Amino acid sequence: MPTPPTKRLKGVCIGAGYFSHFQYEAWQRIPEVEIVAFSNRDPVKAAEITRKFGHQKLYADYREMFDAEKPDFVDVITPPPSHAPICAEAAKRGIHIICQKPLAPSLAEARAIVADAAAHKVRFMVHENWRFQPWYREIKRQLDAGAIGDQLFSLSFRSRMGDGWGANAYIPRQPYFRDYPRLLVYENGVHFIDTYRYLAGEIARVTAWHRRLNPVIKGEDCALLVFEFANSAIGLWDANRYNETTAANPRYTFGEMLVEGNGGSLRLYTDSRLTLKPLGRPEVEIPYTRADVNFAGDCCYFTQRHFIDRLLDGGPFETGGEEYLKTLAVQEAVYRSAEERRPVEVGDV
Repeated sequence: MPTPPTKRLKGVCIGAGYFSHFQYEAWQRIPEVEIVAFSNRDPVKAAEITRKFGHQKLYADYREMFDAEKPDFVDVITPPPSHAPICAEAAKRGIHIICQKPLAPSLAEARAIVADAAAHKVRFMVHENWRFQPWYREIKRQLDAGAIGDQLFSLSFRSRMGDGWGANAYIPRQPYFRDYPRLLVYENGVHFIDTYRYLAGEIARVTAWHRRLNPVIKGEDCALLVFEFANSAIGLWDANRYNETTAANPRYTFGEMLVEGNGGSLRLYTDSRLTLKPLGRPEVEIPYTRADVNFAGDCCYFTQRHFIDRLLDGGPFETGGEEYLKTLAVQEAVYRSAEERRPVEVGDV
């Protein structure tokens, strides 16, 4: 086991909800980091963080925490409407930021957050962890190596999460989902928009269809999205949170993917197996390293590891502010397409 550095980066966290637990756990495995304090206004949730992860120093007011602890960075793990004021307070104090997605309720607010961080010269990264899932890193390696040829034809993903049916939909895990005016694409589909961009490049045009299957919620819980890439490839995302999958763990890969090119295809199965089917030859399994720990292949750890590595070496974040705004522009085009029932050019957003 590597020896921890003598001087570690001081981090603080804001938030103690369902997903924060994955991030607190991952920080414990990064030796260059010490989480010195956290902030949350709910004493019951805060007590659970202390019990599970040993963090004793709690602040009700994150601004007081910033001033008292003088951290190197903050991990913002709160609902989207709170991100702008929190990030503004951190930025003006020179504190680097990793911020949970959705980044903000609107594209305009997201752009303002990114611009403010840049104006204060603080490092800013969105905790967009899907692209860091080990199967997508391996698919990217296979594409870059030409495993399915030198021309990408299509990417398609089918997801049935099964957590959004019935009168109690979302209540056990994330009850605030019920009141989101935008739900499936805003909360989950944006992961895939970013991952598709990571795998296939920039998206030029989108066509989208949205439906609400469960009447107890406000937003869409079903979507069919078609992406047209600048390189002429096509992407398809077919998802709903209402119907169920037969996968043993619906929240491991969240579905199955097929990637096709002029030399064959790659397939991701719901148990995380990856296979290669070259044209004219049998399908073979691709060996690669992954583990069903923490969340979805330990992607929180890999995301946070990337954040710290780039803080230390000064390199660009894969999901830095300006880069992530490209993903959010595609998301906005998706909603505009669904509302206006027409294809939308991303450059028009």
